[in-house]
Amino acid sequence: MAGAAAPKRERVRQHILSLVRGRAAGEAIPSERELSARLGVSRPTLRAAADELVASGLLRREHGRGMFVAAPAKTMRELVPNGRGLAMPLTRGTVSGQVLGCSVGRAEGTPGRRLGAAPQDLLVHVTRLWRAEGRPLSLEHLYIPRELVPDLPTHTPQAGLHARLEDSHRSEGYEAVQSTEPVLVDETEAAVLEVPVLSPALLIERVTTDEQGRPVEYVRSVYRGDRYRVVSRLSPPRPRRAPADPVPPTPHAMAAPESVVS
Repeated sequence: MAGAAAPKRERVRQHILSLVRGRAAGEAIPSERELSARLGVSRPTLRAAADELVASGLLRREHGRGMFVAAPAKTMRELVPNGRGLAMPLTRGTVSGQVLGCSVGRAEGTPGRRLGAAPQDLLVHVTRLWRAEGRPLSLEHLYIPRELVPDLPTHTPQAGLHARLEDSHRSEGYEAVQSTEPVLVDETEAAVLEVPVLSPALLIERVTTDEQGRPVEYVRSVYRGDRYRVVSRLSPPRPRRAPADPVPPTPHAMAAPESVVS
């Protein structure tokens, strides 16, 4: 019963998300009674799905009035696994990126260590400013071994650089390890992010490896603490259907819980 309830709740959650995306902040969505009848689910199932979105800051409840699309006080990102690694399908507000600089230098310091590079190796360093609703959100430093992007132009930042970075060095089997910790912004970061020096922020670092386990990307991003919120949604493994011809269980038969960060 629990295994069947989880997919049903997820289907309801996705439907409510589609309603949220199609409405402006402050606009009401249909009542729980109307949605439960429309989707053919019980009120408790509908309420459980809506509770997740309320906790994530996408919806707000008003006693006696119903549910409304919440104002995007902070940018919400949902990080989920897909066929190519980690994707962010849910983003509140309009997010855009601007290339501030692109250069080639020696593999020194933290970027070189994280990428397992020798001091004489070359790294491409791209600096990008990300905005949400036109306001600064994060300052990103992206490092890639030069040998993986030999044809990438570095003398002039260009609009198509984002797509070229995505297509040039990533493969179908890559994996990423990401960490998050609180920090205080320095003078350079404060100027770009338009906040006072020593303002609280979130430092997010990610190392991406290819199918051979070779590091291919190191990213260091500083997010404004007043504009970014991290929410985790954990789901148990879904039961697998028994094969036509049962086979002995293997150590890999256990599925790890799926982790979602937004």
